[in-house]
Amino acid sequence: MNFSLNRNVIRWVIIGSSFVIISLILLNTYTFFQNFKVEERSKMNTWSVAVSDIGTPKLNDEVNIVTDHVITETIINTPVLVIDENGDLSTSINIDESLLKDSLDVKRLVDQFKNENTPIEVNMDSDSKQLIYYGNSPLLNKLKYYPLALLLIILLFAAVVYFFYRSSKIAEQNKLWTGMAKETAHQIGTPLSSLVGWAEILKMENVNPDYILEIEKDIDRLQTITERFSKIGSVPTLKNVDIVDVTKSSYEYLKSRSSKLINFEIVIPERKIEVNLNEQLFSWTIENLVKNAIDAMKGKGNLKVELTQIERQIFINISDTGKGIAKSSFNEIFEPGFTTKKRGWGLGLSLSKRIIEDYHNGKIKVLTSEIGKGATIQIILKQV
Repeated sequence: MNFSLNRNVIRWVIIGSSFVIISLILLNTYTFFQNFKVEERSKMNTWSVAVSDIGTPKLNDEVNIVTDHVITETIINTPVLVIDENGDLSTSINIDESLLKDSLDVKRLVDQFKNENTPIEVNMDSDSKQLIYYGNSPLLNKLKYYPLALLLIILLFAAVVYFFYRSSKIAEQNKLWTGMAKETAHQIGTPLSSLVGWAEILKMENVNPDYILEIEKDIDRLQTITERFSKIGSVPTLKNVDIVDVTKSSYEYLKSRSSKLINFEIVIPERKIEVNLNEQLFSWTIENLVKNAIDAMKGKGNLKVELTQIERQIFINISDTGKGIAKSSFNEIFEPGFTTKKRGWGLGLSLSKRIIEDYHNGKIKVLTSEIGKGATIQIILKQV
């Protein structure tokens, strides 16, 4: 308890510290950006004073030594447009001349610079006025996007940490479930061996053979369950088997041991359809889905299993007339631990998903559902 509490405290301290560090970096970047912007403004004011004193050279005119020095030292990289009182372009600096051939392009640049910085008004000797429009320097533009790049890097780093943590957590959970499953298989094995012996003794007594036959069926069933649990955590072997026969056998077994208030129906082809399957794990999936359907109907209703083939794809639909599944839970029901039952660990559908998608490269999903009327779960497999 104390360990978990301390771990949560450490986790929140790390998250809080990271947030503070990121905030300080962004604040420092913003402050530096604003200071740099103020410095560029100061340089432009200096240049505007020079323009006021010596006049603004026209486009393509020679620039005198003083103006050349001021430009070089103050606005070497800053794009500048000087507009006279008639709205015409007087001169430009650090702007490609191809962008100044069209008056619409000039207006677009003026609007852009106006949005980036407040224009500077210059009073000339002849009582005329000019407006200096200037944009952000290339360095300032790069600095403007630096916080976004920093945030992107932080988000990518956080995503890597999250997926690493999630993968580690899933691996830890898988290891736990694997250990529990193998231990369950081991524990079942001992009484199962004893039951086999008792069944042989009963055969030598005057016991109704039908009773012994049913006991042997259940013993076989327990052996199958034991083998299923023992295979969890290892890669199953797939064999070319008749999926029609496997589906029918699983269906018949559950039908004979379910409530008589359920109307069972199965629709399958009369021919063989051979698919690469692990027979035991696939039948486990069918049983899980049928049992869930029976639970959803509370032991009373209509249950239908339908197997069809379209080209090289096999579709298995298991439909019930139970309470249905909310659309928001279509994906959630396959997550480990999700259950709507008062009892149960919510592992049946998650195991089914893993068996179908991870081991058989298939797909399992909620095909249709309507609250209060029932649902249909669909399995899709490819015929190799």
